[in-house]
Amino acid sequence: MIENQNSDDPVREIRIEPAVESDAESLAAVSRRAFEHDVNYGSPGISGPPGYDSPTWQRQAMKKGRYYKILEGDRIVGGFIVFPLDGEKAELGRVFIEPDCQNRGIGGRVLAFAESAFPRVRHWALDTPSWNLRTQYLYEKAGYVRVGEIDPAGRFTLIQYEKKLA
Repeated sequence: MIENQNSDDPVREIRIEPAVESDAESLAAVSRRAFEHDVNYGSPGISGPPGYDSPTWQRQAMKKGRYYKILEGDRIVGGFIVFPLDGEKAELGRVFIEPDCQNRGIGGRVLAFAESAFPRVRHWALDTPSWNLRTQYLYEKAGYVRVGEIDPAGRFTLIQYEKKLA
């Protein structure tokens, strides 16, 4: 679906494809490593969002939204979910990337892919933990704007972002 176009780019060739149920175990393992690695970026503990390490949760998410896997060669190195809200609104959820593949431009490619794969969506929403300055930088660099804060589980604040396309 999306491939590296520039051989000088630090991102090796990646592909983004729809996830299938047989990917659930691998996606859960990558998700677990990615979210637990966030302790190195300010996470208050070694954990993640509900179901982050559960293959069952991954399969359920595939039914609720458009779940994509990020591949480098044949290796699943990440995933993300697009939850369509209506014809022109969508939420980007659970973007996660294998720790050894982070900081290589893959996150930016995911955001660009989502916008191009859903051309009717004019209003994107997402959230990220207040302690994760790295993801806040990524989203703001991609044109997302802070619109609020929530603390849904009473554990930590999530920064809410939106991006409106012309």
